[in-house]
Amino acid sequence: MIPIVLASVLFAGALGCGTPTFEPLTSRVVNGVDAKPHSWPWQISLQYNKDGEWRHTCGGSLIAANWVMTAAHCINEQLSYRVFVGKHNLVEDEAGSQAILPEKFVVHEKWNPIFVAFGNDIALIKLSEPVTLSDQVKLACIPPAGTVLENLFPCYITGWGRIYTGGPIADELQQALMPVADHATCSQLDWWGIAVRTTMVCAGGDGVVAGCNGDSGGPLNCKNADGVWEVHGIASFVSGLGCNFVKKPTVFTRVSAFNDWIDQAMMNN
Repeated sequence: MIPIVLASVLFAGALGCGTPTFEPLTSRVVNGVDAKPHSWPWQISLQYNKDGEWRHTCGGSLIAANWVMTAAHCINEQLSYRVFVGKHNLVEDEAGSQAILPEKFVVHEKWNPIFVAFGNDIALIKLSEPVTLSDQVKLACIPPAGTVLENLFPCYITGWGRIYTGGPIADELQQALMPVADHATCSQLDWWGIAVRTTMVCAGGDGVVAGCNGDSGGPLNCKNADGVWEVHGIASFVSGLGCNFVKKPTVFTRVSAFNDWIDQAMMNN
């Protein structure tokens, strides 16, 4: 009986998710642009401490008041982390933002850091205290299990990653339109071939727009038929040839392939 009650609490917590107070600007821009402040209110900055200084390393999505979803490859248990919610500009103090220490990391048991293409690049971070939800801090929606988006479905990547291959990370949260490349397209030999699995989702590939270092773990945001934003992907990997290489779209963990794992991880921890 207890698991049923817990599951009900989790689903109840998702009510009202995916609806920003400040609706993002979704003109069909090609290159990444500064996001409207707090228009992606589930986006978090995962930061680690080095020599007394907090540094952004990955993105993530707030999926419950005390749970963040990110990529497994973002987690190194030898490091000290904090999760920053409600941020837009990483180098400014912003009213309403909150820095919270993790209580626990739950990394997918089949994640293999040596073979990223095996998939399962997903992890959850349990926060040491629940965040305070507000206009600039809201929960992400997770799509229904098994949902697969059609080719060229318009989605947006968001993050503070490098603004070009080898470049600096962004101060202000960036967003860019990245249409989905379906599995039939992305698995072609001159695209990603066998390196991309059905538990992944590709987006981009035009050689212009892509995720880059620092975007890892962050969301691929796609609006459903009801006008609600859902996080369909967790940024996982890009080509070693460069972040924005033609026919090498950014590869994301497909969230809808892991609904059961997410539910169990949250209920058991």
